[in-house]
Amino acid sequence: MTHLIDTLGHPVSGATATAIDHYEQAAHELRCLIGDPLTTIDRALAEAPGMSIAHTLRAWLHLLGTEAPALPTARAAAEAAAQHAGTDRERMHARAATLVTGGRWRDAARVLADLAAQYPRDLLALQAGHQVDFFTGDSRMLRDRIARVRPHWNDAMPGHHAVLGMHAFGLEETGDYVLAERTGRRAIELQPRDTWAWHAVAHVHEMRNAPQDGIAWLEPNAAQWSDDSFFAVHNWWHLALFKLEQDRHDEVLAMYDTSIGGPGSGVVLDMIDQSALLWRLALRGVDVGDRWNPLAERWAAHANAGNYAFNDLHAMMAFASAGRSELAAQVHEAQRAALAGDDDNRDFTADVGAAATRAVQAFVAGDHPTTVELLEPIRSRAHRFGGSHAQRDLLDLTLIEAALRSGNSRLAARLVAERAAARPASPLVQRFAARAAA
Repeated sequence: MTHLIDTLGHPVSGATATAIDHYEQAAHELRCLIGDPLTTIDRALAEAPGMSIAHTLRAWLHLLGTEAPALPTARAAAEAAAQHAGTDRERMHARAATLVTGGRWRDAARVLADLAAQYPRDLLALQAGHQVDFFTGDSRMLRDRIARVRPHWNDAMPGHHAVLGMHAFGLEETGDYVLAERTGRRAIELQPRDTWAWHAVAHVHEMRNAPQDGIAWLEPNAAQWSDDSFFAVHNWWHLALFKLEQDRHDEVLAMYDTSIGGPGSGVVLDMIDQSALLWRLALRGVDVGDRWNPLAERWAAHANAGNYAFNDLHAMMAFASAGRSELAAQVHEAQRAALAGDDDNRDFTADVGAAATRAVQAFVAGDHPTTVELLEPIRSRAHRFGGSHAQRDLLDLTLIEAALRSGNSRLAARLVAERAAARPASPLVQRFAARAAA
């Protein structure tokens, strides 16, 4: 079989030169999280219906949003990729995507690691693996999956910025903030539209509790990371967190209305940020008005999805806060079904998700002792159900607030001391400390 070659030297089955051009453009859009890579990859497949790697990319585009309604389309794309695969590399790609369609995230991570070991310049394998590591909460592999291949890359190679941006995020999640910032900034120098790299450096400033630095990083450069980006909501969320840390509540609510929740995105990854921001505001006693109700309505289509516990938690925040008990009941039923399953979400739910979801419902109901009882045992293993340190910090904030409201002063004092050690200049921590002392 005759194969054409992609820009990084990999043989591509079933392709034409035009189809490869479309594929490369779609892959670039996915790496930068800009444009419409699904439309672009569909152009490749219209030109070359038997192009296996294009089917694989299409599968990942339907998988990396963690949306249950997209799974049948992803499954069909993975099956087409396997059917048309003409190389071992393409067969491994199809296998990894197929595993995720069945909820086997960790098995897919291992296949993608083997793929990258054989083909260290396979950017799709690296990016898919990096995202799988994120969804499984494997911070070490967020770093090491990329570190393993960096000797095979240099600035002259197309897509090197993405390798650097992914490594920057992995370095941040493993606590190497100096190298993470340096690496992320270098990625932006190579490709100013690399939204993931902008996000990686924002995480550094969040973990350092440096809100002014975070604002200076994101706000003047918003056009680079927000225009035509399908990841813009998440970076607006980061900017809102920096302003929230400075107690600029009115500005945060305005940002929610203009850029985060107000536009009404029903994309699950966007709704996670919407729930998380409103929840943090509510924990502070900020009146968020009627904003929970339309958000709960958007989440309603996913109440019984039961495919990813991290999503369940954020859906429950909206349902409980909006008083949608019937939708909350659907989440619990979906989680019971997940616990009876045999895929990775069973573990995500059993280890963290079920308790966390019940805890936020108890908190809204004013049952703060139960919130403490549910959250305290899982806080040290919360990474097991995915997300970043910044996202999972919401569980610690909820636990501190519940301890304070329940009158559990000893626990509250210990938790506040922990947080003060990491964020001594935080106004919120100082308020926590005063309340715990009182």
